[in-house]
Amino acid sequence: MEMKNRFMESSVGLAFRRLGILSLIVAVVLGGSLKAVEGGSSGEAGKEALPLEVDSAPFLSVSRATDPMKETSDKKRIEKLTSQIEFLDQLYYKENRSEVSDQEYDTLKQELEDLLEAYPEVADENPVMERVGDDRTRGFQTYKHLVPMSSLDNTYSEQEFRQFVHRLEDRFGRSDLSFSVEPKIDGLAISLTFENGRLVRAVTRGNGVEGDDVTRNFATLSGVPHALTGARIPALVEVRGEVFMPREVFREINAMRERDGLELFANPRNLASGTMKQLDPEMVRRRRLQVRLYGMGACEPAMVSSQSDMHALFREWGLPVVELTTLCRGADASWERIVSLRDAARELPYDTDGAVVKLDDMALQRQAGSTSKAPRWAIAYKYAAERAVTRLREISLQVGRTGAVTPVAELDPVRVAGSTVSRATLHNADEIARRDLRPGDFVEIEKAGEIIPRVIGPVVERRGADVQPFVFPAVCPACGSKLIRLSDEVVWRCDNPVCPPQIRRRLEHFAGKHAMDIDSLGESVIDQLVSAGLVRGVADLYRIRMEDLLSLERFGEKSARNLLAAIESSKSRPTWRLLHGLGLFHVGASVAKELAAAYPDLMDLMDASKEDLMRLSGIGEVIAESVTLYFADPVHRELMSELMALGLTVQSTDVAGGSSDLPLKGKTIVLTGTLPNYGRDEFTAIVEKNGGKVSGSVSRKTDYVVAGESAGSKLAKAQELGVKVLDEAGFLELIESH
Repeated sequence: MEMKNRFMESSVGLAFRRLGILSLIVAVVLGGSLKAVEGGSSGEAGKEALPLEVDSAPFLSVSRATDPMKETSDKKRIEKLTSQIEFLDQLYYKENRSEVSDQEYDTLKQELEDLLEAYPEVADENPVMERVGDDRTRGFQTYKHLVPMSSLDNTYSEQEFRQFVHRLEDRFGRSDLSFSVEPKIDGLAISLTFENGRLVRAVTRGNGVEGDDVTRNFATLSGVPHALTGARIPALVEVRGEVFMPREVFREINAMRERDGLELFANPRNLASGTMKQLDPEMVRRRRLQVRLYGMGACEPAMVSSQSDMHALFREWGLPVVELTTLCRGADASWERIVSLRDAARELPYDTDGAVVKLDDMALQRQAGSTSKAPRWAIAYKYAAERAVTRLREISLQVGRTGAVTPVAELDPVRVAGSTVSRATLHNADEIARRDLRPGDFVEIEKAGEIIPRVIGPVVERRGADVQPFVFPAVCPACGSKLIRLSDEVVWRCDNPVCPPQIRRRLEHFAGKHAMDIDSLGESVIDQLVSAGLVRGVADLYRIRMEDLLSLERFGEKSARNLLAAIESSKSRPTWRLLHGLGLFHVGASVAKELAAAYPDLMDLMDASKEDLMRLSGIGEVIAESVTLYFADPVHRELMSELMALGLTVQSTDVAGGSSDLPLKGKTIVLTGTLPNYGRDEFTAIVEKNGGKVSGSVSRKTDYVVAGESAGSKLAKAQELGVKVLDEAGFLELIESH
């Protein structure tokens, strides 16, 4: 050892280090066996040289080249990367937003990891690489996981995936290891605790050690049993999985926001995560989140020995498990499944962004162990988002129902991820400036989650000399009114309430199927009415005359008479439809029904306080504040008086529109499974028509559960609580026998 130290300190030793051949000299001088372990090449500028071992004992670590200028530059880069990653983590975990793709984020982290390997004294003080993202937020109590929830190492490289498998094969001296390959759900990690078979707690990942208790919100999800079924029930078990928003629900929400001129949500993952952190469980219920389960924390007593056994047990317990899980032997079969899973997973109702590969044998998992942040027995292979380059022809501006002005990229059509893309939202003026997007640019686009087209940025090297920066207008593109931006918003708004696009969007919402349901009053007719100056608000619909319609193109006497009849018929719609049609923020159809049931006279609702509304079932602070602010506006109060004077129903004795002796008056009904003759919407309409209310979950307050084919966990819950269960025939008999 003394000889080694003297050699290292000598000028000859230093020279050899700089020549990058120290390993050879040391091996000769000491006569030891020399081997290289993981690291970079000594000839690579700015990277750590190969750490060396002699006779399996630590020998020395050859440090980076001593270049003070490079060291200063590297350390500044470390500071910048650390700051960037912490900012992006804050957006992703706390605000449920992301400004970069997953691959861009992972590239930043990999660059930081490479630099920290070269500067171990900095790495010791830099927590970013060892930290699991923290999703804890204010307003929720935290709860400590019995077994920590670690994250997964991930890769975009086939070679790195195969290295992962080969490390495990070398570790156990076997080439026949079995792996569970499953879709990687892009959602919010959740841990469910069951005690003696009953769900007692739902907790987010948090910082891996403790997370937010979101049990009240999780209880609103459909399809989740609150009690395990089967013969083998542990005294205690933590079940892990992912909460997600189905693609179709996400599309519906964004389509509605687009109609209203609101900024679109970027992806289902962020929306699902943000929804689970709402303080209003009713809002969570309306977003129709779901869950899939795929892992286990603590289990007393231990009950499974492999991943595949665990999935089978979850099914036995009645839990919703992740689909398309496949057991594969070795690297080749596992890789084939990873590749094929990308297309297969497109048929699933949720977003996936890769495949998770786990060692199947749990005893071997325990032997493989974990690092401070991830297990060594599992890895996530992430699919790179499909991208394409096309021309940004122009940036158009859309004005929505609330006056929000949304910029939209008009693109030369291009094929991406199985569909043709010609438009993509650019969100707001700040986003355009940050990405330096200019009409005429060639731009790179991708399908975020293979759903929403996203403009990544310009291909600057292809930018023409005539391409100029985009200047966001100071006035509304539709009416010329000055645009305003509130201090707490990023969107610019047109403050003119009679701006034609705003009027059109409000009328479309008011006349829609789920509001006043006015037949024949579609988008094209509304456009004609607004363009002709006949309608400037919803009240004007009820002032239209036959001669007004006959003066418009493509309107004959029959079509005019049909439209006038539909408008007249809408006057007697249930009050909840009018309330929903007015377009209050956060007041959808279900909330409107709750409010109309509590306030049969909408004029009374106008005078209700925020505290009054918050006493109602399913009405939280956000909704209560939205309603009171709306009716505090004199313009809206005048509109209600005007509609009442025009003959619209603003009073009713029953939200269902019938008498107090309706067969389901005051009853709460839950549907599970598929009925032979009625879809879910038809079933809901029948229940409400007969005075009842449809709920998404079973509780002791449930009066009846109607069970169809493939009834799920709600049936078991009803049987456990002693709630009366009916089939379709029994349900219809209940109504008819009244």
